Amino acid sequence: MASTVMAIAVSLAPPSAADNKRLNDSVVANVYTIQHTAGCTNNVTINAQLRLAAQWHTNDVLNNRALDGDIGSDGSTVQDRARAAGYQGAVAETVAINPALAINGIEILNQWYFRPDYMNVMSDCGYTQMGVWSENSLDRSVVVAVYGKPA
Repeated sequence: MASTVMAIAVSLAPPSAADNKRLNDSVVANVYTIQHTAGCTNNVTINAQLRLAAQWHTNDVLNNRALDGDIGSDGSTVQDRARAAGYQGAVAETVAINPALAINGIEILNQWYFRPDYMNVMSDCGYTQMGVWSENSLDRSVVVAVYGKPA
């Protein structure tokens, strides 16, 4: 009887939304470390407009399995999304996709660190602002970081 009640309670419970703030913040911290290892002396701050641009692309990549990089399902680029979010500076982007329910900071860095184009973005001292967003589904996790050079 108790197991039946528990099963009904679980089946009627609303789905929980994952809070990936700690993961997202750790991506910013890791980029800060990469920049300082490269000789940068600046700080890296979180920018809400860049975070919104990252959120839009994360959701697009999560829900459109044909996407695996920087171009959106509507043909948009990272610069298009950043401008639409109200950011006026130059931007770049890194995207991590894991075919699993979860992703962690080590998996993200393994995907980005050894790609010369992504490493160049992460170690560029001019990118002093970032927005990071991540989402998960049962079989896919996506993390997008948008880097900004203020205008």
